[in-house]
Amino acid sequence: MISNWLLPENLADVLPAEARRIEELRRHLLDLYRTYGFELVAPPMVEYLDSLMLANDEALKLRTCKLVDQLSGLTMGVRADMTVQVSRIDSHLLNRAGVTRLCYCGPVVHARPAGLFSDRELLQIGAEIFGHAGVEADIESIQLAIESVRRAGVQAPRLDLNHPGIGRALIDADPALADVANQIFELLSAKDVPGLTELLAGCEGVHPQSLLALKTLTTLYGDVQVVARARACLPDLPALQAALDDLARLCAALPDCELAIDLADMGGSYGYHSGVVFSIYAAGWNDALVRGGRYDGIGRKFGRARPATGFSLDLRKLSSGLPAATRARAIRAPWGRDPLLVQAVADLRHAGEIVIQSLPDQNYHFDEFLVDRELVQQGDEWLVLEVGLT
Repeated sequence: MISNWLLPENLADVLPAEARRIEELRRHLLDLYRTYGFELVAPPMVEYLDSLMLANDEALKLRTCKLVDQLSGLTMGVRADMTVQVSRIDSHLLNRAGVTRLCYCGPVVHARPAGLFSDRELLQIGAEIFGHAGVEADIESIQLAIESVRRAGVQAPRLDLNHPGIGRALIDADPALADVANQIFELLSAKDVPGLTELLAGCEGVHPQSLLALKTLTTLYGDVQVVARARACLPDLPALQAALDDLARLCAALPDCELAIDLADMGGSYGYHSGVVFSIYAAGWNDALVRGGRYDGIGRKFGRARPATGFSLDLRKLSSGLPAATRARAIRAPWGRDPLLVQAVADLRHAGEIVIQSLPDQNYHFDEFLVDRELVQQGDEWLVLEVGLT
């Protein structure tokens, strides 16, 4: 028999000090996004399954928990990602003509963990820009993502860039590759050259130059010089050159960030992302802290395709790699209903101080708080004194 205090695999409680820091991060980042003009939205945890799904995102389908609505009998899903929901709000509910900036924060649940060290419950926070197809929106999104992790205390974040339009252009140039596009993207991400060779050998009518170009793509990773190398050794296709132009403009706009480019790292982007994709890494975390990119047209299923770019991150993961949360300073006060005491406690709390009143016969266990002051009565006044100075 399983003990009733055990949790399912890859689910965990968040204890007081950590929970406080996560909440402080949430408030801090949402306030940051507001200064950029992002408006907060809060979609529901559960929707009809069709609303949560993208037709060509198999990974999202596998991560989504499913249940039956007792009122309608229809299948519902517990959201595994909030991006589709926010796109629905932009496309169907707000229905604005110009640029819309939306941010969000809420729990998401995965039916299975995304990785070996991943949790199945995340506190996802993110920001999305709708209605602008230019690279300027991508630059703003990436800059805000970098500032997000820096504000949280992450030291020396590293930005990884790619553009799946490069791989897509190579595939679209050869009709024989259309049916195996998803497999090609997976093999490219793994830099599995033997796998690519075997896959294309089984496809009829593949142009010999296609395999050469895809194999070359797996060698194009490193610093910003990768863009120039790609122009020199990849086919001169208009869509491919346009994608390289976007990457070059991004690199020029982000001079103060450590930057890497890997043109083969598609990250499952064939069906989801339509433009530049990015991830942010840092020492102390075993996986990307932030993932984002351009996903034009995602609102088409809601009746209104719009240019869109944005990012999201898991606040629980972000917090877990930071130094241990510090204890908050607090004031100890006696229990009592003396009007002067009640007023003194209220005034301190109104000023933002933490005041912990000692209940009768209370044993003190303040693991989260550093009680370094106390409220003491001297004559007709209640004064805050350092602990030990009474």
